[in-house]
Formats: sequence, C-alpha cells, structure tokens
Amino acid sequence: MNLEEFRELVDATRTEISSAVYGQDEIVTTMMVSVFARGHVLLEGPPGTAKTLLAKTISKTMDLNFGRIQFTPDLMPGDVLGANIFNFQSGEFKLTKGPVFTDILLADEINRAPPKTQSSLLQAMNERQVTIDGETHTLGENFFVIATQNPIEQQGTYPLPEAQLDRFLFKLVVDFPDRDAELEILSRNRNKPVGADDSHDQIQQTISGDKLAAGRALIDSIRLDDTILNYIVDLIRATRNDAEIRHGASTRAADALASAVRARAAIDGRDYAIPDDVQALIIPAMRHRIVLGPTAEIEGRTPEDVLGNIVNRIDAPR
Repeated sequence: MNLEEFRELVDATRTEISSAVYGQDEIVTTMMVSVFARGHVLLEGPPGTAKTLLAKTISKTMDLNFGRIQFTPDLMPGDVLGANIFNFQSGEFKLTKGPVFTDILLADEINRAPPKTQSSLLQAMNERQVTIDGETHTLGENFFVIATQNPIEQQGTYPLPEAQLDRFLFKLVVDFPDRDAELEILSRNRNKPVGADDSHDQIQQTISGDKLAAGRALIDSIRLDDTILNYIVDLIRATRNDAEIRHGASTRAADALASAVRARAAIDGRDYAIPDDVQALIIPAMRHRIVLGPTAEIEGRTPEDVLGNIVNRIDAPR
C-alpha cells in the first residue's frame, strides 16, 4: 500500500462513519489515527453525544470481531475475562471466554465498574493477552479498546486510576455538535420510530484485515527525524518539570505520541512527520496522563490550558 491508497482508504472510512455520526469530523479523524497507530481510545462526553454510536460505527467499517461490555458497579473481573468452569460430564475444567476475547472491545461507561474490575483490562490493553488461573491467553494484535465515560454523573462511578489512563493513546472529549449538525441529525431521524438506533446498520465495510495490516506497515515506515523525536521528548519532559503539574507524562506516553504522529503524517499524505503533527496530537494524547497540582486546580486551570502553555513555551524545530 502506498500513501495515495492509504489516504483513499481513510477518506472512504471517514465518509462512511460521518454518514452515521454527524458533526464530529475531528473526532473521527483522530479515531482513525488511533486505529492505525494501534492505540486504545477513551471517549468522554455528556450523555447523548453518540459516543457508543461512534464506537459501533467504526467497528462496522472494519473486518474485525466486535464485543461490548456494559460496565456496572456489580460487574466482576470474571465477567470481563471469563473463567474456567468445571464440566461434570468430562470431569475437566474448560475455559469459558469472556467478552474481552474479541478484536474491538467497546467498554461502555467504563468508570461505572469498581477498580478491581477496571484492573482486569490492564494486562489486556498493555500486552494484548490475559492471564486466567495462571494460564496466559493471547488476544491478537488487532485487539483495540474503545471506552466511554460520562464526566457529569458522579454517583456510582469510580474514576480511572493513572495506570489505566496511561494505557489509552487518546482521551477524546466528545462535545455536542454545532447547530447545523444537530439540525441535520433531527432531519434525518424525523421519520424513524422513536428510540430507533439503526444509523450504523447501513455502514459499509471499508477496511479489510489485509488493508489494516498494510496501512499499519506503511505507518511504520513513516520517517521521524531526530528533530521531531527531540521535540517530543522535550515536550514530555516539560510536563514533569512544570509548576502546575503534580505528575507528568511517562516514557510510554512519549512512545505512544511518536506512533500517533506517524499515523497523522500518513493520513495527511506525507512520508515524514512535521512539528504540526506533534502539536495537533499532544493534547488528546496527554490530557489524561498529567495530574494538575493544587495551584492549577484552585485557579481553575484545565489540562488543556497547561499543555497549551507548554507547547507555546517549547521551541518547535524549523
């Protein structure tokens, strides 16, 4: 696959997704970056902003198995991973696989499950394998988590710990669409039965397994100049020394950002990365990985504000 073929593939996929999910073009493009950069995504937004629809629609465009877990306070790790069940007929234990054994996993309202259940995904997200009763099971290289959470409901929720957040390549904030997009949604749905959610049913598959593998191989070949690598490192290290940040980003975060930068360059039709790629992705890649200090919180600063200041402070390569 060459760059032109890759761009055509991404454009066709974005068109399919946008036919069901209106007014979220930037979110859709960043999701495409995550798919080809092999990164998991956390979608955060108020109810009714098509977070679940977006995840289901993206899965329809790919020739991959799709699984969904509705996270609830009573969900147990075994409900996610599966368990060895004793078969009285054979006299042996047999593994009953949980929904985590899939390619694309939609973890809906992930922050509704307690920490013990949330942690069952840590190994799966980091190593693409799980351990059940001491035996390791591979999930496959295409394993990809799309998690959603609602920021405004606090009752019955458990904030994700930093170790889990660090496994997500991006945290994307899904906001309400603009007026024109909202009007378009109502216009297209006015003849549908109340509560119908079939927007993604008409989506055509655009990304086969071979095309996904070829696209990822192309991204691996995108050139990252030493100046870009140094720029990424300088930005990440600046998060650890900033007076407004209590905990900065990890080395894993720097490596993840570098992978995402390659994918964005390819989507833009370039075989090399530029500083604009880094600047476009650093906020969605880092907003969930930094912890603000008390001074920033008292002043009402947001992670986006602090990261924006760091980008303005660190000189970009020319």
